[in-house]
Amino acid sequence: MQDSAAASVLDSSPVDRQSARHILSFVYFTFICYLSIGFPLAVLPEYVHLRMGYSAMLAGLVISIQYIATLASRPWAGRISDHVGAKVAVLGGMGACTASGAMLIFAAALHAVHWLSFSVLIVSRLLLGVGESLGATGSTLWGITSAGPQSIARVIGYNGISTYGGMAIGAPLGVILDQRWGLSAIGFITILICAFSFFLAFRKDPVPVVPGEHLPFAHVLGRVTPHGMGLAMGGMGYSVLATFVTLFYASRHWNGAALCLSAFGVGFILARIFCIRLIDVYGGYPMAIVTLVIEAVGMTLLWLAFSPWMALVGAAVDGFGLSLVFPAIGVEAVKRVPEYNRGTALGVYTAFADVSFFLTGPIAGAIIGVYGYASAFLFAVISILSALGIVMVLRQLQRD
Repeated sequence: MQDSAAASVLDSSPVDRQSARHILSFVYFTFICYLSIGFPLAVLPEYVHLRMGYSAMLAGLVISIQYIATLASRPWAGRISDHVGAKVAVLGGMGACTASGAMLIFAAALHAVHWLSFSVLIVSRLLLGVGESLGATGSTLWGITSAGPQSIARVIGYNGISTYGGMAIGAPLGVILDQRWGLSAIGFITILICAFSFFLAFRKDPVPVVPGEHLPFAHVLGRVTPHGMGLAMGGMGYSVLATFVTLFYASRHWNGAALCLSAFGVGFILARIFCIRLIDVYGGYPMAIVTLVIEAVGMTLLWLAFSPWMALVGAAVDGFGLSLVFPAIGVEAVKRVPEYNRGTALGVYTAFADVSFFLTGPIAGAIIGVYGYASAFLFAVISILSALGIVMVLRQLQRD
């Protein structure tokens, strides 16, 4: 079965394998992962804090613990993709997300016993974090291996759209489901879509595991870490914007903070749709340099904003710039390892984005406490310029 599946992939024409439709058939599973993440994102803090009566700290923990699980399991998900196959990783991811939905139903049923319900919620979040690692890493490698190395930038680019699109759609839908039918409805819908996606993944042909002597994890980590540091520093723009823009607007007595996030999303998606091919034309490092400069300009506009309109423009520019940072640096990162280690490399590289998101809140929050809300955007500008320096050094080392 493995041989016939491999043959079916190898026999397909390059045009078919590189088509947007073919690539989207794999990144669809990333979309499902982040749709599942989006469903409870805006519901659980209020559920834990107001309905269960726990502290705001525990309400934050029930969200952040998923990122801890994701970060811890990223390298493991990459190694499964490399050694056993990307399809197996995606099946595991869809299964973990399905189980996470089941835990939500149990948590809702146990609501009368708050400590037990909260414990089940933690299990649900941990499963969702593992599901994100397996599903997103597996679908990315599955798409790259099927479409070919010349489509790395497009696969990573489409995955980014699936990530932000899934969360953007899932969050408001989750609120509607919770308001009408309760938390158990979110669990039921999660089970439905993830189990269906498990079935779709099961029916898809696997791609053969690339033979070769796999590098030790420490070696992969060493090769990818400089690129991951560039990604982590460059990703501070989104992390600061998503975390503090509402409070920034409130401090200025402005309305429409949500429009800032919408403007960011529009800029992000436009760049991914119309500019992703430029990475193949000009290369990862040159495009990363250009887009980091654009992102820094957007953050500077937010830092200096004296009106909501200036902040909106800054958010849109920031989204347009950040959009290509991940795939541009990522293309160069996966080139640093043999093809049979790309799953591990992707897992390690993506983990740096999780680190960025997890650490931005407390660091920028401490800066805000001393210098005010606008200072968070200046902190992001400095971080982005640091990423620019890292990329320029990496490009020079490549030339040498």
